[in-house]
Amino acid sequence: MDSADTRPASRRIVWLALLFGVPAIAVLLALGTWQVQRLQWKEALVATIAQRIDAPALPLAAIEEKAAEGAALDYWPVAAKGRFLHEGERHFLATHQGKSGFFVYTPMLLDDARIVFVNRGFVPYDLKDAARRPAGQVEGEVAVTGLARDRLSEKPSSLVPDNDPAKNVFYWKDLDAMAASAGLPAGADVLHFFIDANDAPNPGGWPAGGVTIVELPNNHLQYAVTWYGLAAALAGVMLVGWLKRTR
Repeated sequence: MDSADTRPASRRIVWLALLFGVPAIAVLLALGTWQVQRLQWKEALVATIAQRIDAPALPLAAIEEKAAEGAALDYWPVAAKGRFLHEGERHFLATHQGKSGFFVYTPMLLDDARIVFVNRGFVPYDLKDAARRPAGQVEGEVAVTGLARDRLSEKPSSLVPDNDPAKNVFYWKDLDAMAASAGLPAGADVLHFFIDANDAPNPGGWPAGGVTIVELPNNHLQYAVTWYGLAAALAGVMLVGWLKRTR
């Protein structure tokens, strides 16, 4: 077969390479750029956590003022006093220190009759029933110190199962659903954020507090380099192939 016969085939290969290779490079570059954006977001979040968690605990009123100003509340240290309504505790499916179980979200009745949900900490599966950890169901006024956490406005992903309030199993922190299923007094005024209790031991050891994750993994730079590297490699292969066919 002479060179004239091979030219149409070579052109088809070049055009096919352009047709599929250029979009692939664009996708890889977009993924790399997305990881750079995620890196900037994660670094800002890590800096925010580091700045806040060592600050003195704020009273609830100060946290509410920040909320009224539209500020994010996550990781602000907060202190509150009130009485736990243990009969209304809600259970959020979770893992902690390699074990599966639940985070116990208990409504706390404040002195002004309002309610704030407190994540008291982790219990394993076999202690989901509060009757099996009676020592931890403290009565009377208690003081809680922890970190404020923003509520979620919607399910974080379609992959997350729907909550099952009837079985008292929550897969995402839907404050409205928790409050509606907790048997709270009619017309109860529920604060629009949570408190994650610190690791101060509860009587009997359960729930185990201090479950807030404050050391976040940050591999976005590695991912960005990987995507950009793949884009560069693919572009290099296409360039070499094009040079060989144009000689």
